[in-house]
Amino acid sequence: RSPDSCDVLGISDSDRDYYRANEDFVRSLGIQMACSCTPYQVGNVPVKGEHCAWMESSAVAYINGALGARTNCEGNASTLAAMLTGKIPNWGYHKDDYRLGTHLIEVETPVTTFEDWGLLGYYAGLEIQDKVPVINNISVQPTKDMLKQFGAAAASSGGLEMYHIAGITPEAPTVEDAFGGHSPREVLRFGWEEKKQIYEKINCTAKSDDIDLVMLGCPHYSLEQMFYLSRLLDGKKIKDSVSFWIFVPKAIKTASAESGYSEKIEKAGAHIMAYACPAMGHLLPKGAKVMCTDSGKQAHYMPNMTGIQCWYGSTEECVNASITGKWEGHLK
Repeated sequence: RSPDSCDVLGISDSDRDYYRANEDFVRSLGIQMACSCTPYQVGNVPVKGEHCAWMESSAVAYINGALGARTNCEGNASTLAAMLTGKIPNWGYHKDDYRLGTHLIEVETPVTTFEDWGLLGYYAGLEIQDKVPVINNISVQPTKDMLKQFGAAAASSGGLEMYHIAGITPEAPTVEDAFGGHSPREVLRFGWEEKKQIYEKINCTAKSDDIDLVMLGCPHYSLEQMFYLSRLLDGKKIKDSVSFWIFVPKAIKTASAESGYSEKIEKAGAHIMAYACPAMGHLLPKGAKVMCTDSGKQAHYMPNMTGIQCWYGSTEECVNASITGKWEGHLK
């Protein structure tokens, strides 16, 4: 839930007060209140080889794959036990051998945009499920937000917790290093045809091009993404019939406001929300039937959890849909 946005989300005062009381209790235990699925964006940045006990699926994939820290996808009970004891069982992705690649994905079509990385991640999760893909032939250095998008989509479509990208991620300076000298179990290829099939699959719930909701920020948006969004929305006006929600960590919301990004975004008619996750909270504007998002994870979960139709595309396409009320996105 999002106690800062009760009026927008239709959350009662009693629910808000209950949430606030819960926050106060958690603080009293000495817990740092990141309130985000991306704690690595707001100060909790484990280093290569550091043993952790994390549970949010996209964050697990990010710190294992992008940072080289070590965690399994834990649950409430095990993470709480780790908090109290400072210990976690030494198995799974804490062990060297378990972290080695299992499958090789040869990329044969350009993967250069935020949208592309979501499609590649969704493909990797579907094909490899919970094993360890090694991605080869990436020609353009991805940003941290692209890696965040990749892991979130892969964790949603297949439960992926660990990956390597040859020449980019910490434990994979080469394909050979990622496999530890072993041969891959299978070699897969991500070309234009595979990209097209994934695009169609991720958009299979959408029938109408009339947009009620634009949802950005899954995983939670970074400050860089807020800056880019502010440039896209500067001087624009979101259509009255369209709700535009952006989800961020509380610290990013504060930094975005201090940087002047939030003013441009909110002046266009969008709402910036801290704490919340629309899928986990089942959060929708009243009567909304069709949404669009730049998140592969939300495109996977929202139709299944709420029944809404969902289009997946670029951030630019989502912004355009918020202004026109129509989805005009296409595969590029």
